[in-house]
Amino acid sequence: MIKQFLVTSAILALCACTGQQADVSSTQVESFDPLSYVDPFIGTDGKGKTYPGATVPYGMVQLSPDNGRTGWDWISGYFYPDNIIAGFSHTHLSGTGAGDLYDISFMPLTHPFYRVKTQGGPEKGTIVSRFNHQKEQASPGYYQVFLEDYGINVELTAGLRTGYQKYQYADDVNKGVVRLDLAYSRNWDKTMDTQLKIVDERTIAGYRKSTGWASDQRVFFYTQFSQPIHNFTLTQDDVVLLASEATGENVAAEFDFDLGSLKTVDKVVTVRTAISSVSIENAKQNLLTEDENRSFAQVKILAQQAWREQLSSVEITADKDNMTQFYTAMYHTALAPRVFSDSNGEYKGPDGNTHKSVRYPRYEFFSLWDTFRALHPWKTIVEPTRTRELMASIMDHYDVAGRLPVWNFQGNETDMMMGYHSVPVLIDAYFKGLIDATGEQILEAALHSATQKEFGLQSYQALGYVPYEERNWNVSLTLEYAFDDWAIAQLAKSLGKTDLYQEFQARGQNYRTLFDSQTDFMRAKGINGEFRADFDPAAYHPEDYCEANAWQYSFFVPQDVSGLIDIMGGAEPFEAQLDAMFEAQQTVGEFPEWISGYIGQYVHGNEPSHHVPYLYQYVGKGSKTQKYVRQVMDELYHTAPDGLSGNEDAGQMSAWYLFSALGFYPVNPVSGEYVLGSPEVSSATIHLENGRRFHVEAHNQSKDNIYVQSVTLNGKPLTQFSITHKDILAGGVLVFEMGSQAQ
Repeated sequence: MIKQFLVTSAILALCACTGQQADVSSTQVESFDPLSYVDPFIGTDGKGKTYPGATVPYGMVQLSPDNGRTGWDWISGYFYPDNIIAGFSHTHLSGTGAGDLYDISFMPLTHPFYRVKTQGGPEKGTIVSRFNHQKEQASPGYYQVFLEDYGINVELTAGLRTGYQKYQYADDVNKGVVRLDLAYSRNWDKTMDTQLKIVDERTIAGYRKSTGWASDQRVFFYTQFSQPIHNFTLTQDDVVLLASEATGENVAAEFDFDLGSLKTVDKVVTVRTAISSVSIENAKQNLLTEDENRSFAQVKILAQQAWREQLSSVEITADKDNMTQFYTAMYHTALAPRVFSDSNGEYKGPDGNTHKSVRYPRYEFFSLWDTFRALHPWKTIVEPTRTRELMASIMDHYDVAGRLPVWNFQGNETDMMMGYHSVPVLIDAYFKGLIDATGEQILEAALHSATQKEFGLQSYQALGYVPYEERNWNVSLTLEYAFDDWAIAQLAKSLGKTDLYQEFQARGQNYRTLFDSQTDFMRAKGINGEFRADFDPAAYHPEDYCEANAWQYSFFVPQDVSGLIDIMGGAEPFEAQLDAMFEAQQTVGEFPEWISGYIGQYVHGNEPSHHVPYLYQYVGKGSKTQKYVRQVMDELYHTAPDGLSGNEDAGQMSAWYLFSALGFYPVNPVSGEYVLGSPEVSSATIHLENGRRFHVEAHNQSKDNIYVQSVTLNGKPLTQFSITHKDILAGGVLVFEMGSQAQ
């Protein structure tokens, strides 16, 4: 019913803009609107590294403000504590540790320009405006800010492949200026080539090519202004050109608009820009496909409706803060991956050539080291159709690049992080019937990744581990390869390939090669089979552990928790080691930025230990799982701009919250099982694509009543500590009885 209401609301609003009539007399209007519980500023301060700007679910365009500074805090272009804006660019990353993009940056101005010195900016200073958060707002598909130094009100919205900007100039302004800086870049990437051409009095086009985290980035654009260009100044390397077209490394332009004869309400310049990875012509077609005649208000309404439909798949009741945390998390999980193919299906492939996706859109921005853990399992529940499309893009990457993606981005393979985590994502989708590829095709691609010689895999295959002499992160590589190998074994078993099953089932046990029974930790081992000396589990050793230490990685055996319990000495020693992790004091100085969100030595701000609170269930201590998952949700998520304890990482941090708030989590994301925790919502309804509904009820749930007294599924007591994916898809009711005492 909620979807019907939301669709009707958008039709009413759109008809109001177009002058059409709509008959909704038979529709029951409801008051709930998930957009009112989304705050895009959450994560823009502290560790989150998100952006607040306008986009649609899985949108190619992320139109958002940039502060114009370099450094880790500005990795997404915008950092909430800042007070200046240097432009509004069309591409951004959501909560990653990479400072790329900020392509096609526009800035509305009036003379004289206000400049400040910024690290990495031009010698004469960066053109900026001061702003105040009191005159700034953001919601799904919309962003607004008032530029104090120019008296300009800026509004942003977006379509799938277009960004739409609206600049309202002050009453006393006769000449409005819009600056486009194609060479604008901060942090990681370097501009290699740009082009700008004046097409006609209202249209410009060009491209920006750069190198950085992704070595071959290409962003073509096509822009239409609502007002005719009265005059323009085109520069290359700050030299004024007497031309209407320029190509080079450092091209910029200023466009003047005659506003003197207009009423205040009409002193508006709108800027509509479509982008493409292939060509200017494709960018133009992307713009035309989304209807160049739509007003800003109409585009905003459509963006909001897209978000309403996206967010309405789950309805919850909870206190206000938890509602905001939940729906903001749902918002963040729909920002990645994102559409990369143009309206005609074309896209730049990882081989540098143009390819065409026919059946589904092509998606990029798969942050797989992060997202295989919870984001992709989340999508298999709430977005199975989208999951099928995403899996097609992963397999398309294999077909073009010759190997599965590790961390693909803007038509490039970055090889960021490690593992071959496309494999568990594909296999999970296969077991859930959410992929077009056959099991044989998936197995072929998976085996290609698992039998490579690079990335320490040659030694791993020979020794059962990656030796520390060969590579940094060797412990992490070994443990994560073992999980991926276990996933391959399950696929081989399902296909009746016994020899492959046995081979990779054995490889899935390689975690045992690095376990030190004297310390109960996973440790780096040399080629000679000896552990590295001078071991301190609390110290940060990037030589051996990826963005973590021995505490966080020693529990990464989600494929064989019972085996891990055995080698640690059984249930009691395993429980004691978990207790020690959560109770340990920090004895080491400052850790790197990406190790954050502590409870003892448990680090929630990064991914390797996200499953750890749920491990208590495997030794019959579910109350401790309940205690710690609620502590994480209570202390490490909140609704201020610094409300994320670590990088959002393309949706993984938010997916952890969504699962945990509902009361279950995929400890092993290929098992089809979800381990029970302690729900933070009072109730929830998942509207499944198959037409069924899965309800979660948490009776007597509160900040004090965090302990589960009993659980029933469809009225029958649960005798195990997990539910299955099939249980959810079948629909039904999962009921938690909550109380203040541990059971």
